Amino acid sequence: MLAIKAWVVNPYRIPSSSMEPTLHCASPEPGCESGTSDRVLANRFVYHFEDPERGDIVVFETPPEAERICPGPGGVFVKRLIGVPGDELEINGDQLYVNGQPVAEPYLYGGEVGEQFGPVTVPKGRYFMMGDHRYQSCDSREWGTVPRENLIGPMFARYWPPRRIGFQ
Repeated sequence: MLAIKAWVVNPYRIPSSSMEPTLHCASPEPGCESGTSDRVLANRFVYHFEDPERGDIVVFETPPEAERICPGPGGVFVKRLIGVPGDELEINGDQLYVNGQPVAEPYLYGGEVGEQFGPVTVPKGRYFMMGDHRYQSCDSREWGTVPRENLIGPMFARYWPPRRIGFQ
């Protein structure tokens, strides 16, 4: 069982509202929609065989700068992968642009009206992460990109609470 957890699949709890409404955290945290935190499973081996893809919900080791800036416990974050190496990212108003093209984000929950960010180019071997609840998310806009070696794997299932069980 320990080998499976170490190399194949590992469970994670959603502690903050940065991924609301896609993934719920538990009240009384600010912005949390639920009384129970979602629990998710991450595939720990897939990124050894294929590259991460834009749009993946990724579990990753928290970069040192994020631990310094973001409130709450560090260790592991769960965010959406917005930019892969070489992508140029920009936010103008409430619209995200990747490589000059507007990105439809039906999962998005909130944001700062009139937000301006970028343009920035994602460096080789690094990834740009953002939460779905942009107003509540401490993410790559504040602490920069995540090195490939910090990526644990994509979330592929939610196993708790029972009413929200499902595959990503």
